[in-house]
Amino acid sequence: MMFLKRWCLLPLSGLLILAIVPTVPEVMDSMSMCPNFFLEGTPPEVPGILESGTILNQNRYKTICQTYNNTRRFVTLYDTVNRIPVFSAYKYRGTGKGKRPNPPWKIEPQVYFHSLLEGKNNINMVNSRSVRYEHQASDIDYKSDSKVYNRGHLFPSSHAFDESDKVSTFTLTNIVPQAISFNNGSWGKMENCVQCVMKKYCTDNNEVIEGFVVTGAKPSNNNILNERINIPEILWTAFCCYSSKVNKWLASAHWGDNIAEESKSKYLQTKTLQQLNQRLRSGEPRFEVFPRKECPKYETVTEYYPEINAKDKDCHCPNPPTTTTTAVPSTTAVPSTTAITERRKVSPS
Repeated sequence: MMFLKRWCLLPLSGLLILAIVPTVPEVMDSMSMCPNFFLEGTPPEVPGILESGTILNQNRYKTICQTYNNTRRFVTLYDTVNRIPVFSAYKYRGTGKGKRPNPPWKIEPQVYFHSLLEGKNNINMVNSRSVRYEHQASDIDYKSDSKVYNRGHLFPSSHAFDESDKVSTFTLTNIVPQAISFNNGSWGKMENCVQCVMKKYCTDNNEVIEGFVVTGAKPSNNNILNERINIPEILWTAFCCYSSKVNKWLASAHWGDNIAEESKSKYLQTKTLQQLNQRLRSGEPRFEVFPRKECPKYETVTEYYPEINAKDKDCHCPNPPTTTTTAVPSTTAVPSTTAITERRKVSPS
């Protein structure tokens, strides 16, 4: 397959050279340094931006293998013009104990070389300063209009595995301006529900939790925060995993308009992958959040919500609708999850 081109962060072994010879970050032609954040290493199809694994405008869109404390945590496709991510992708591995951290907000030094000390030779995200960066958002961009929008995580810290992973999500390349009541309302409840589903059902045959999540933002045409940051009109997310508990692949999707919510009881409707693909489709080229055939495109996981709510008081999934599937077109072949399961190689993460 073809892989994303990316601005690569130096491997640790490369740091040994820095003391001898001045270097700059190596530009790689693939995502071979961080392949584990997509299901089987296959990124989404985003028409006009990312097609067949190739970034069409490599000057505008940058792939960031998000690195904190010399460890790669997740991956982001970043739009340097709108100064928001197209999407962030991560592997859900369960969550350890610990509260939401409150670290300094960070930036990606290889998207913008602010200084020699922070930029060219730094493999890690660094703290944002009180300046405006040309190709990415800065901390002060979000401080000027806190009454309407706050910082919406695409990879939420609540889904992160440990404390270091949680801290790594506080980078401005993983953030979009999000309506506060939407972020704290239906979107937050959806994140809770999806986490409960993955924690209970996304386990392989070795009882290791593993779920793949892609969360993105659809930019608006002319809604701009502080004349710099695009305020997306829609936020979307989807997950896919194999479940040894029910012996099949599971997937669902959600999206919501990035506007203020009047009702605190609102829930986002759980949708199929196919419904999300159609919602984000632009013209003839298809949008495909999970291009691989393992993920069921016409099913959701709403049938499991009652059991999840009954067994975990911290889970608040909505009541399921009367149906949990989307009719499969007669011309479309849906792969057998049983056959896929048999050839799935399951190993601990």
